[in-house]
Amino acid sequence: MADNLRKLVSNESLRSMQDQLESWLREYNTNSCDQNLNHCLELIEQVAEVQRQLFGIFTTAAQEGGHYDGVETIKSRLLPWLEASFTAASLGKPVDSKVSSLQDTFDKDGHKESGARDRDIQQLDADLNATRHQLNQVQDDMAETEKTLEESKNRSAISLLTAEEEINQLRKQLKSLQAQEESRHRHSEHRSSEKRGSERRREELQGSEQMGADGWSVDQRKAEAICDYEKQLRTLKDEIAVLSAEKSVLQGRSARSRSPSPDPRSHGRSRSHDRSRSRSASPSTAVAKVRSPSPSRAKLSSAARKAALLSRFSDAYSQTRLDAQCLLRRCIDKAETVQRIIYIAAVEAFHVAKVAFRHFKIRVRKSLTPSYAGSNDFEDAVLDYIICHLDLYDSQSSVNDVIRAMNVNPKISFPPEVDFCLLSNFIHEICCIAFAMQTLDPPLDIAFGADGEIFNDCKYRRSYDSDFTAPLVFYHVWPAIMENDCIIMKGEAVTRRGAFWNSVRSLSRCRSRSLSPICPRSRISLSTISRSRSPSPMRYGLPRF
Repeated sequence: MADNLRKLVSNESLRSMQDQLESWLREYNTNSCDQNLNHCLELIEQVAEVQRQLFGIFTTAAQEGGHYDGVETIKSRLLPWLEASFTAASLGKPVDSKVSSLQDTFDKDGHKESGARDRDIQQLDADLNATRHQLNQVQDDMAETEKTLEESKNRSAISLLTAEEEINQLRKQLKSLQAQEESRHRHSEHRSSEKRGSERRREELQGSEQMGADGWSVDQRKAEAICDYEKQLRTLKDEIAVLSAEKSVLQGRSARSRSPSPDPRSHGRSRSHDRSRSRSASPSTAVAKVRSPSPSRAKLSSAARKAALLSRFSDAYSQTRLDAQCLLRRCIDKAETVQRIIYIAAVEAFHVAKVAFRHFKIRVRKSLTPSYAGSNDFEDAVLDYIICHLDLYDSQSSVNDVIRAMNVNPKISFPPEVDFCLLSNFIHEICCIAFAMQTLDPPLDIAFGADGEIFNDCKYRRSYDSDFTAPLVFYHVWPAIMENDCIIMKGEAVTRRGAFWNSVRSLSRCRSRSLSPICPRSRISLSTISRSRSPSPMRYGLPRF
């Protein structure tokens, strides 16, 4: 604005206008009308140029004054002057006639605007106070939040310290457990090395004993062969004497039949002579009764071992079977499938254990034949050896055979995500029990069971979720134990009415802990078990599903 004003002052347009006005005044009367109009227009143009510059300076000054500065001056002087100028120009009236009314109007407008401005200021003050109040509240909230954060920080620090202490304690416990495990491992290695050394020494001792036993067995075989030859010689002599006596009797009978009238006295004499001759010719054929050998170890301990094995089989039903069920229920939700798998595992374990017992007995017979050749108690010696060396039974091989048989069984081979190795402990226990049951006299076996057979109260008992009016067995839960075709321990079965005809109906089954199989004490009492060896009873074969 100062630059524009400086330019206007330095322009000297106003001074030239004054000179032109004075010159025009001197020449006004002598000039023509056109010349006067030209002089007037030139002055108007110069005045317009000056006004343009002044309005530019006015605009710049008003802008520098801000939003409210200069408003009163513009309203009180510029606007009334402009209104008066335009009104006077249009109506032909003097300019001062409207100035008072415009001044009043501007005063009223000023009062209204001042009132509105005061209200705006009051509203702004109220808003400012509300904002300050909110700011104070926010500051209070921030202070409380800082306190809460500080408290949580302290608690987290305390919990961190506690966690570090617990971690240190757990590390100490882990180190102690690792040390115990290492010591146990070293102890087990030491024991295993000692065991291997003892086994090696025992093998060496057995080898030396075997060498001595071989020499002794050769002498014994020679002595036994000599005794056999002497026995055979005596037997032949006795047979020759008996045959010669029979020959003489037959000759006497033929002579009497050829004589026409035999004398009774001569007949009596000949008969007495024949009797005396036969008595003198034939040696004493009455052989002394051989003394029966004393009962073997197997016969003496059969009753006690039988009771122990039945108790062990009952424990397997009440505890080991339930543990196996818990393992299978993690993979299979259907209780019926779980019970079928366990029953088939028990049946296959008995079958594999019986086959293993037969092979084991054959090997024992081959190894004991040189020492007990021709002996009457050879079978008892074989059985005693098996009872004393049950630990030589390869139970792990039997477990693998059972798992292979279960994997190809069409009833339980699906779903494929189930690994039957989970039942290794259960199968191992049943195989050991079944193998030991074959050493009894008579041996124990499981009863044959098939789905759909007629339910027998003497053979099975119904499970708690069975239909007690159904006549047929739906599926088996646990096999029964029998001895010489007599049931001595009941099994368990599930019966359902219409299960084999209405396959569409869905059956909900939930297996829970049930009572152990009933084992009648009268069957295993010591008084009812015979001590004499009897031939192996005919038993039903195990089912092969």
